[in-house]
Amino acid sequence: MRKSFYHFLMRYRHPEPNDEISVFANDAFKDHSFPKGSSNYHQLSSYLELNASYLKSMTIFDEAYDLYLIHEA
Repeated sequence: MRKSFYHFLMRYRHPEPNDEISVFANDAFKDHSFPKGSSNYHQLSSYLELNASYLKSMTIFDEAYDLYLIHEA
């Protein structure tokens, strides 16, 4: 069974992030409303577009989601 996107993203958390995906992971960790059980691209992107002011660009999410698809396929 595929892990949720959030569970995958948490492997990029870092106390001193040095890339945009690590910053995204740290911020998502602090976001208590993040859809932690979801793997659905459209559900996640809609949530982020409406609620994640911490995400500088949706391109960061797209890159992280592409990595998710590669690693969790």
